[in-house]
Amino acid sequence: MRLLHEETTTSAGEAFDDEVEVAILPTGSVEQHGPALPLGTDFLAAEAVARGIDRDDAVVLPTVPVGVSAHHRQFDGTLWAEPETFEDYVGEICASIASHGVDKLVICNGHGGNEDALRRAARRLRGDRIAFAAPWNWWSSLDGLDEELFDRSGIGHADAMETSMVAHVAGELVREAELAEAEAGAADSWGKSVHGAGVGFDTADFSESGAVGRPTEGTAEKGERLYAQATDELDALVGWLAAQPFDALMPEPHR
Repeated sequence: MRLLHEETTTSAGEAFDDEVEVAILPTGSVEQHGPALPLGTDFLAAEAVARGIDRDDAVVLPTVPVGVSAHHRQFDGTLWAEPETFEDYVGEICASIASHGVDKLVICNGHGGNEDALRRAARRLRGDRIAFAAPWNWWSSLDGLDEELFDRSGIGHADAMETSMVAHVAGELVREAELAEAEAGAADSWGKSVHGAGVGFDTADFSESGAVGRPTEGTAEKGERLYAQATDELDALVGWLAAQPFDALMPEPHR
């Protein structure tokens, strides 16, 4: 896979002129993932998936590691940006690659807390006809694989799914001896409510360990299957986007 930071300005320009149609921007977070998983879990997963496809018509941009994570701030090591800052920064990265002629992007995201800001950035870029950026979470197209592997749909936090993915892409960073501790202090589901009102604004409000889910059920073998599914879906998305004329991706005119 072509990585932008490894190119020279000359080779990048040649690639942009001749082959590259789509840029892939990995985004994630540096935030607590309990005592067993690394702080970089989210960006490591997004980066691995982004770099896991092999296409001549795409280029992977440098990863944006820090995201919207203030809700994890009570746990040591967590870094965060304000949503508006993150939105602007990602938008400006997309605009800069668009200025070189690559105006179609997939934002390969690894952190759910980034989603709102990424959608706003994508909408602004499209509205201004600067670029078309498609926000995409690596777990968003599992097609039932999550239920097959973990008997539940969707992603928690530092749970079996994230443990599995990190075990596959960066296994040396998983503290396996701490998985049981992470699970003992984990919440069963995300959030906290009282009489129907959401009152769990921060992870510390409802999870002692910082985890949500069952991390002990994660394995590298399950992670390999997650990774294969995610990279296949990203490859298909990039292929679809590469084939679209830019004007066809822009907003419809007023009727």
